Amino acid sequence: MSFSFTDPTPNHDDGRSFSFTGPDPATVDERLQAIADMAHETLRLVAELRRQTNS
Repeated sequence: MSFSFTDPTPNHDDGRSFSFTGPDPATVDERLQAIADMAHETLRLVAELRRQTNS
């Protein structure tokens, strides 16, 4: 699998400024979804921690 940055112009349909490529597109999609899931969980935990420290 490889990772590369692309031109971050608004002309890209998906709005991404990076791309992943690999021999199996399904594997790339699964990894991207796992990264997105981890990012959402991290943000959720940060928000929870902020609520706790502000109380």
